[in-house]
Amino acid sequence: MKHIAIFDDAAESGLTLKELGFNPTLYWAYRTSLEAGNDLIDFNEVIWDYDIKPITDCLRGFGITEFTISSTFSSLIETLAEFEKLGCRMQGLTRVKARYTDWRTGEQAVIPAIRMAL
Repeated sequence: MKHIAIFDDAAESGLTLKELGFNPTLYWAYRTSLEAGNDLIDFNEVIWDYDIKPITDCLRGFGITEFTISSTFSSLIETLAEFEKLGCRMQGLTRVKARYTDWRTGEQAVIPAIRMAL
């Protein structure tokens, strides 16, 4: 996964995400995606309406052209429509690594996700 140095250095700064000017939804998606070992940033939690534009602006600013959404929150269709208004397109389904272990296999869970392109 493409590393975002400013995000990687954030924990050491001692400042809050707000003080650093980071969108918390994007920041935590980045951190958990690294932890899980994914190739792309994966949003595995809810994406709030007010986060969509800051997320797309930030991703473009960092030169990131793809991400995934594995969260199954109830307003996902509306969120996808908002992403589309901002030039993001669904590229089909893929699979991503979850941060938890599949209790049936004892291995890291692999779950379905929507692949998005900016």
